Amino acid sequence: MRRRALISVYDKSGVDALARGLAELGWELISSGGTATFLTEQGLDVTTVESVTDAPEMLGGRVKTLHPRIHAGILARRGLPEDMEALAEQQIELIDIVCVSLYPFAAVAGRRGATEAEIVEMIDVGGPSMLRAAAKNFAHVAVVSSPEQYGTVLAELREHGEVTLETRKRLAREAFETTAAYEATIANWFGETEPFPEQLTLALRKVTDLSYGENPHQAAAYYRELGARRHLLSQVEQLGGKELSYNNLADLEGARRIAREFALPAAVIVKHANPCGVAVAATIEEAWERALAADPVSAFGCVAVLNRPVDADFGARIAEHFVEVLLAPEYDDAAVAALRSKKALRILADHERRSETPGERDYKRVLGGVLVQDRDGDVEDRESMRLVTGHVTEQQWGDLLFAWRVCKHVSSNAIVLVRDLQTIGIGAGQMSRVDAVRLAVEKAREHGHPTEGAVLASDAFFPFADGPQIALDAGIAAIVQPGGSKRDDEVIAAVEEAGAAMLFTARRHFRH
Repeated sequence: MRRRALISVYDKSGVDALARGLAELGWELISSGGTATFLTEQGLDVTTVESVTDAPEMLGGRVKTLHPRIHAGILARRGLPEDMEALAEQQIELIDIVCVSLYPFAAVAGRRGATEAEIVEMIDVGGPSMLRAAAKNFAHVAVVSSPEQYGTVLAELREHGEVTLETRKRLAREAFETTAAYEATIANWFGETEPFPEQLTLALRKVTDLSYGENPHQAAAYYRELGARRHLLSQVEQLGGKELSYNNLADLEGARRIAREFALPAAVIVKHANPCGVAVAATIEEAWERALAADPVSAFGCVAVLNRPVDADFGARIAEHFVEVLLAPEYDDAAVAALRSKKALRILADHERRSETPGERDYKRVLGGVLVQDRDGDVEDRESMRLVTGHVTEQQWGDLLFAWRVCKHVSSNAIVLVRDLQTIGIGAGQMSRVDAVRLAVEKAREHGHPTEGAVLASDAFFPFADGPQIALDAGIAAIVQPGGSKRDDEVIAAVEEAGAAMLFTARRHFRH
């Protein structure tokens, strides 16, 4: 009996080669709609689904393959006499390969301006049904759910005359992964109006394997979320250097988020997920030099993000330092050549021209589950802050707003010292806010940055006056913090006595 393959694909990439290879091996090709037309145009003989089912396509193509003569041919157990007798009684022939690519729901749902009707039409019904049926019957049927699988299937048919059981099992797993991700993407689209639905299913697809995780003994990979309009590397082109690592990507995420806070030329230098130097300036070259000078010791082996192009001279200057990852919008050819002299430096061109995806949530893995929260949104502006003591000059306002934007991205407890739009000391991830202040002041002094007249940002309120007092004794002229402590009056009194100023934002920015 001639073996039969059912091919129904939205994505036609490479399917002509698969179909031609099957035809050369003596397989009968069954297809419908656009796929049948496409294969016929390639000069291939195609048996239409309508001739198999003896029923026309209905409802504008919504009903084609949803028919017993299709699904019985897929699901029949070849070794079970009752199944084979039932097929013979109904004159139904077996289907041994099912090749389906689904409607691109995620792509259409993520497209700006797509209407609800357009999105709903991209909900595939027959495709997932055929994939699941074929995957369930993997003992007898090979299910092909991706163009990447075409070569493997043809190679095994040519070598063995069949697709091996081991491969059929793997293809079945991949088919169920495909349909699970597809259904999850659709469910999440329907649930967009509900912030935290009763059931949250994440659909992720692997972008790349990573050499290792946070440490060499940990395996790792990077996955993107299906349905998201973009992801960390979707608009990033690597122009040189080694493969990106787990830690590179974690630091890159943090650095990009800080850089997006600023429209002026800005340089962000991150180490171990925390900024060690951030600056804005009239030119990107000056911003880089000031960010580097903020804490040059910590910047050794850093991830750096720039929001302006890199020319030849600037590229040569950056190449003088040990930078693990550099991301910028553009590079001159000569800049790339200079940076490539550092073999380990990953040179990334950022072609992203839009802000982050709205509505994204943060996920944190815990034992047996996931903590889910809204992303920490836009940082507070000047109008929303309340001056509780002292006077703030225009220059100090600029520094305070800059410090507050950076502080939002520093691990708690977080303290950021700033002078002239340059971080001069950062205290990150401390169990005590007093220690965070002390560390920030010590960092500034260690690298020769005067603290007299600088400003301070704290991601959460000061429960006592001891933390601010360390900064005030170091000459800090103004403080921005959320406020809301039972001892706010005590803290305000200490700042007032020192002749400094303080702003309350009424919102904290913890980051654990």
